[in-house]
Amino acid sequence: MKPNERILVALDTTDKKRAKKLITGLNGHIGGVKIGKEFFTANGPQGVRYVLSEGQPFFLDLKFHDIPNTVIGALRSAMKLKPSIVNVHASGGAAMLRAAAQTVSELGLSRPLLIAVTILTSLEDTDMADIGFSSIITDQVLRLAKLAQKCGLDGVVCSPHEIKAIRDACGSDFKLIVPGIRPGWATHGDQRRITTPRQAIDRGADYIVIGRPITDHDKPVDAAKRIVEELSVV
Repeated sequence: MKPNERILVALDTTDKKRAKKLITGLNGHIGGVKIGKEFFTANGPQGVRYVLSEGQPFFLDLKFHDIPNTVIGALRSAMKLKPSIVNVHASGGAAMLRAAAQTVSELGLSRPLLIAVTILTSLEDTDMADIGFSSIITDQVLRLAKLAQKCGLDGVVCSPHEIKAIRDACGSDFKLIVPGIRPGWATHGDQRRITTPRQAIDRGADYIVIGRPITDHDKPVDAAKRIVEELSVV
């Protein structure tokens, strides 16, 4: 995979015209875009079709987490948009994960990657007890990654700090999508378990999700090129 193909740019905006301008300008410089809840809630499927009219690969990041039948219905609706990647919360449990995997498999070779969210990168070990987890983040992420793999999912979303542990446990074919990426020249924002793009790739990330360092830059294409250059250094 080429360095630029590993970059998924997060569209954290509700502005369709701004989003379309960003995507059009970045086309060819990145691997795809991540469309999350902020954009989707404001604009829906029609908004997705509008900004992706040139057919760019995209990660539909809606983090489905519900009873199995509801997740099945949501995935079937989502797949009409032909995303490259979709995701669910691993903490939804084995029955939900297996149902999601079966639903996505119905598309055969044209199916998207099905990825499980483990623990949000905004959380730290001190937050775990507050939400009812007795283990530290790394242990919980690893537990959820193993569960997702067992249930037939293609990979997980994880922070840079859990990459090695998941690679060791789940192997090289298990896809790792890694947010919490901040180049050394960018501000950290609200994510805590972060690292640089090159560090994440060197640790074994398949895809890295980068938002504001590119989208808020005065020249988004220049920011993307700078990151690609960092990833290309041998």
